[in-house]
Amino acid sequence: MTRGVRGATTVNRNEENQIIEETRKVLEEMISKNEIEPESISHVFISATKDLNAVFPAKALRKLPGFTYVPVMCMSEMDVPGALPYCIRIMMVVNTEKEQQEIHHVFHNNAVKLRPDLIKKRGE
Repeated sequence: MTRGVRGATTVNRNEENQIIEETRKVLEEMISKNEIEPESISHVFISATKDLNAVFPAKALRKLPGFTYVPVMCMSEMDVPGALPYCIRIMMVVNTEKEQQEIHHVFHNNAVKLRPDLIKKRGE
């Protein structure tokens, strides 16, 4: 079965190192909490709001060991009035035996506001 694993974070400014570091943190937690191996990933989409253009956030994925061949694409997030600024969203599509409700979606920083209903407490 393929499942989507969501992740998102925000940064304080349009700065390359901060974008890569915050994206890396979310990716690593998504991978760890969902026991994902690079070979099980179909593809990854990463979007960023229009105020982020200092670097492709996908660069963070490329720094992870074993992720050289994982297909990843960056894109612009829809520019909706009132949307969360400085936001990076990730959709990782993986092959897994996990049920939909077993997937751990990961939200950091101000992105926790996006889907508080998907954030699992420790031990869940």
